[in-house]
Amino acid sequence: MTVAHLNRISCAVPPHDVHKAFNRFARTLLTEERSVTLFDRMLDKSGIDHRYSFQVVAPDCESSSIDGQVLFRRGGFPSTAERMRAYEQLAFPLAVDAVDGLRLGSDVKGITHLVITSCTGFAAPGLDLQLVKHFGLSPSVERTVIGFMGCYAAINGLKLAHHIVRSTPDAKVLLVSLELCTLHFNETSALDQILMFLLFADGCAAAIISAEPTGLALQSFYSTVIPETWDLMSWHIRDMGFDMVLSGDVPRGIFKTLRAGQRDVLGGVAPDDIAMWAVHPGGRTVLDAVEAAFALKPEMLAQSRGVLRDFGNMSSATILFVLKRFLDDAQRGALGCGMSFGPGLTAETLLFRSAE
Repeated sequence: MTVAHLNRISCAVPPHDVHKAFNRFARTLLTEERSVTLFDRMLDKSGIDHRYSFQVVAPDCESSSIDGQVLFRRGGFPSTAERMRAYEQLAFPLAVDAVDGLRLGSDVKGITHLVITSCTGFAAPGLDLQLVKHFGLSPSVERTVIGFMGCYAAINGLKLAHHIVRSTPDAKVLLVSLELCTLHFNETSALDQILMFLLFADGCAAAIISAEPTGLALQSFYSTVIPETWDLMSWHIRDMGFDMVLSGDVPRGIFKTLRAGQRDVLGGVAPDDIAMWAVHPGGRTVLDAVEAAFALKPEMLAQSRGVLRDFGNMSSATILFVLKRFLDDAQRGALGCGMSFGPGLTAETLLFRSAE
C-alpha cells in the first residue's frame, strides 16, 4: 500500500515581535491589584518569550496599527468586518512567504491538491484561489478549505492528504495552515480572557505531502471527543471579532482522557517506544498535562516547548512548526506521535516515522 510522506515544511511569521508590548497593554486593562499580581505570576510561568503579529503596539499602549492604519484603539476596538478586511489584506502575503520557503521551483506545476486550514478569517474567492493564481497552479487543482476547527485543524489537513496520496499515488498535496489570531484580541478587564490573549500569535506553515519516501511517513490517525468538556473551549463569530472561551479546566480534561485511553490514542504503541513527541503547545499547562499523562521525561517535549517559547500558540499552524523541527533533525526510522487539541474538546493524534 502507498505510504504518504510529509516531505517538506516551511514556516513564516509576520514581522513584529509583539509579546512584550501586548503584555504591557494587557496589564493596563486590569482594574484590580490582585488581578495584576496574578497576571504577572502567570506571565512569568507562561513559557513564552516571543509572539509575532502584523500589528505594531504604540509605546503608550493606547493603540496598535497595521501598515500605519490604527485598527485597535483603546475604547474603540474594531468590528468583525474591519478585522476580516485586515485578514484579507494580510493572510495572502504571509502564505506566499511560507510557500516560497518550500523552494518548489518547477515542482509547483506538479501540485495536484491544495488544502487550506484557517479559523481566524474567511473570504471568497479566498486564500486557496489566491495561491492558485499567484503560483500558477493548474486551474483544475483540487482545493479543500478546512475552517473553524481550531488548533487541531492541521492534523485533519495531514489526514486528508494521507487519504489522497493513498488513493492516488501520484498526487502531490500542498497544505497551508494560516492563522492571524491577534486580529481577535478584545478590550476587557476579565483576567481569564486577558490570560488567554497572552497565548496567541500569528503564523503560517506550508507543507508538501506525497508518496516520495522522504521526510516523515504518515502511519495512522486517531480522533476522539473528550466527554463532558463541551463548554471548556469554544470559538464563536460575534460583532467584535471571533470570541474564544478557553477554560482553565482544559489541561485536566486532556490529562484524564489521555491517561485513561493511552492504548487507543497511541494506536497500541507504548509511550516508551515513541522517540518524537510533536505535541501542539496550546500553553504550558497543556504540555504539562500531556507529559504527566504519558509519564514522559521533560526532554521529550523540548521541541514543543521550544515552539511555544519562540512563537506562542498560532492555532492550527503551530503543530507544523513543531513537526518541522523533527523533520529537520530526525533520527532515521524513529517513531513519532503528533497531537493537537481543540473545541469539543477534541483530541487528534498522528503516528509517524522518519524515513529510513
